This record gives sequence, C-alpha cells and structure tokens, in this order.
Amino acid sequence: MVDRFRRRARTPAAALFRRVFVINGLVFTLGTLVLALSPATVSARIRVTEIPVLVVGLAVILAANALLLRSSLAPLDQLADTMRRVDPPRRSDRIDDRRNSDLHHVIASFNAMLDRLETERTSASASALAGQEGERQRIARELHDEIGQSLTVALLALKRVVDRAPADLRADLHDTQETVRASLDEVRSIARRLRPDTLEDLGLPSALNALCNEFTRGTGIVVTKHIAPQLGRLNPETELVCYRVAQESLTNIARHARSQKVWLDLHATAEQLSLRVADDGVGGVVTDGAGIKGMRERALLIDADLTITSPSASGTEVRLTVPTREQSAR
Repeated sequence: MVDRFRRRARTPAAALFRRVFVINGLVFTLGTLVLALSPATVSARIRVTEIPVLVVGLAVILAANALLLRSSLAPLDQLADTMRRVDPPRRSDRIDDRRNSDLHHVIASFNAMLDRLETERTSASASALAGQEGERQRIARELHDEIGQSLTVALLALKRVVDRAPADLRADLHDTQETVRASLDEVRSIARRLRPDTLEDLGLPSALNALCNEFTRGTGIVVTKHIAPQLGRLNPETELVCYRVAQESLTNIARHARSQKVWLDLHATAEQLSLRVADDGVGGVVTDGAGIKGMRERALLIDADLTITSPSASGTEVRLTVPTREQSAR
C-alpha cells in the first residue's frame, strides 16, 4: 500500500498538483503574515477607507500567484508548439527543459514517444526502400540480360538481311536497324539508371560524374561539377543515398526547372559530407512531391539533413548533409 501511494505521488499529475498547492499555500501564507504584521486593520464592518487596502492586498496576492504559476506551467506552451510542428517526413526537435522538475516527466515522455515514432518510421522506410532497390536491380538485370540480348540478336539478324537484301530495300532495312540499335541503347541506359554499376565498382565520385555526363547528353545542359577527388569509399548506404538524391534532383531539373545551368558539388570534411545540386531555373517549389518525399525518407535512413531552398524565379538548391563522424563510429 505504501509503495502504491509513493508511485502515485510521483506521477506527473500528482507532482503538478503538489506544485500548484504549494505555490498557492505560500502566496496566501505570505499575504496572511503581511496582513498580521502590518499596521493595517479591518473592522467588523469594513470602512470605506479600508477598501483600498483590501483591493491592493488582493491584487498583490493574485499577481504573485499568477506569476508563479505562469513560470511553472510555461513549458506546457513549448510542449504544445512542438506537438504542432511534428511532421512525419522530417526529424522533429526535442524539448530540453531541466529547470522544471515536475514537468520534466511529461517532457521526457514526449521525447521518448518521438524517439519511438522516428525509430519505427526509419525501420519501415528502410524496409520499403530496401525492397525498392531490390526490385530495381531485378528489373535492371531482366532488361540487360533478356531484352538487351533479344535486341542484340535482332540487330545481328537485321545485319544479315541487309547484306542479302536488294538495293531498293536496304535503305528501309538500315532505318529499321538504327531504330533497333537506338532501342538497345535506351534499354541499357534505363538499366544503368536502375542499377548504378559504377557506384558499386568505382565509388560515389565516379558514379556522380557518369550521372552528370548522362544528364548532359540527354538534356543538353552542362553540369558544372566540383567533386572532391580525394574522397574514398564510404558506407554503401551513404553512397547510395547520395547518388539517389543527386539522381532525383537532376531528374526534377530536367522535368520542371527550365534551367540553363546546373551545379553539383560534393565535399567532405572530418565532420560531415555535403552534397549540393542547384540550378538557375524557375524555382518556386512549395509542396513536396513524391520525389522530394522519397529523398527525405532516404536522408532519414543515414541520419542526414536534407534542405531544399527554392525562391520563386531564382532556381532551386538541394543540399544533403551527412554526419560522417557519427556513421564511422557506428
């Protein structure tokens, strides 16, 4: 019974009740002492001259009570504001309030709840993205091994037909041959985008260079690259997230930005890895589409920060910051 009473007394509600009770008790005790020790008196029938004294005393007591309670319950406003700012695709800030021991339990419980939610969200996103990458690799293999082989066989057969065909048919057959060759190149390009072999074999800098070169061939927009040449191999998850963020950023530029210039920077220090993709297009990105949401989910997997700056008519900048020291410690 005693243990149950002690546990109940330690609950946040009981602690908050105790604080309010103590504050009110101190205020009224102080008011009583002031009234007892002061020369002011109150008659059985209150006189007109005594009314201001009572009003001033009541005002002082209420002001002191309000001030003490407001300072004690102020963290609740901060807690409510943080609750309103919680956004599942983004990392939420934690509340740090060690000055109020009573509300500390409520704040600690809220922070623990955010930790559990983000852990579950990260785990679910990791499973979904791992399945997505596996499906990408499967489709890439099928495109390369099956469709690519079939198109190659078709090209060889067309070459034999062209060699034996009459002269008046060779021009049409040659056009068909070029169409099949272009389809084969497109299939190989799609397979490379789905499964970046360069990333697995040569690392992130080489993969980003190849990605920018392919973007320039497809759009005609030159990418100004500043990629740290001394950057060694990183965590495979980090390299894949950086590559996918750069790939999605360039895809969005090609579809929506209407830009003339693109910049891609990759720099690394002992503390962090920074990837930046910017353009001089129309900007004005207000809402997160499916691509941006996917980038945010990938960033959360490696505890990275993704910021998107897109003022109207001033282009868009995507910046990914990865804490390399924490990942190496892990």
